[in-house]
Amino acid sequence: GDGLMSKNYNYNYAFVFYDVGEKRVYKVFKVCKKYLIHHQKSVFRGTITPSNLLKMKKEIEIILDPDEDFVTIIKLINKSSFDEETLGTNKKDGTSLFI
Repeated sequence: GDGLMSKNYNYNYAFVFYDVGEKRVYKVFKVCKKYLIHHQKSVFRGTITPSNLLKMKKEIEIILDPDEDFVTIIKLINKSSFDEETLGTNKKDGTSLFI
């Protein structure tokens, strides 16, 4: 194999960040919502099986316009493989401009 890339990690936790054109943003939102928890604006996160991670990625790829849209998926082994700090308030009840 070719070093690190050949290691087949079982990723069980993911973050998805996206910046997607208006016409497609709701479709991407709906796909992510099927698999992960909506965290803030264009950010989803949560526990996910490796096979669902692949499914989600394929579904997102179908929607995207590769010349205009930008999606990042950060894959982690599990929830305890990262440390998190949050500043400010998470106004979940407030009316959001975002769908």
